[in-house]
Amino acid sequence: MIEFLNMNGYGIYVFSSFFFTLVSFAGLYIIVKSQLAKEQKKFIVKFGNLTSDKMTKARKQKINQGILAADIFSKI
Repeated sequence: MIEFLNMNGYGIYVFSSFFFTLVSFAGLYIIVKSQLAKEQKKFIVKFGNLTSDKMTKARKQKINQGILAADIFSKI
């Protein structure tokens, strides 16, 4: 088992690369997740108090329909 982990002397390079990649991806995930939460808060502040009349008008607009349709596909 130790021979396998050593990988003929290259194990330290291989496992450090895996560790670096894992830490980099985890950092990117945390950054993107925090930015998403910040943008969602901005959106709620700006559009959270729309009346139902304004919501129906916004849903009927073609641009908003395209955005809503794209949002459905992005969740798949």
